[in-house]
Amino acid sequence: MSDSSAPSLIYPHSAGFKGSAETGRQAAEAIAPQLGRLQRLVQDAVQARGSRGLTPEEACDVLGMERVSLQPRFSELKAKGLVVDSGKRRLNRSSSKHAVVWVAKEYAPAPHDGPA
Repeated sequence: MSDSSAPSLIYPHSAGFKGSAETGRQAAEAIAPQLGRLQRLVQDAVQARGSRGLTPEEACDVLGMERVSLQPRFSELKAKGLVVDSGKRRLNRSSSKHAVVWVAKEYAPAPHDGPA
């Protein structure tokens, strides 16, 4: 079996990138040595907020890190089933656009069965 099929090298256990642009691949390779640590930092920050949750921008504020390093970690943690979309949205102070509020899986909103 080749190294490229090893589970640790498959998204979300490795950083992903979109398209065939060399820059995306290079960025994914550059973050690889820090990926596990960054995912744990984000997961711990989300967990600490309980049902209130956390947006990626809020995580950057809490952790004192750049958005480019943290925002992709939310997608990876979602793919791992460790964080979920709370269904809530909050405004980013930097852009005044709404952002997903992520929560740990144990705070996932109950599924709706449709209209009552």
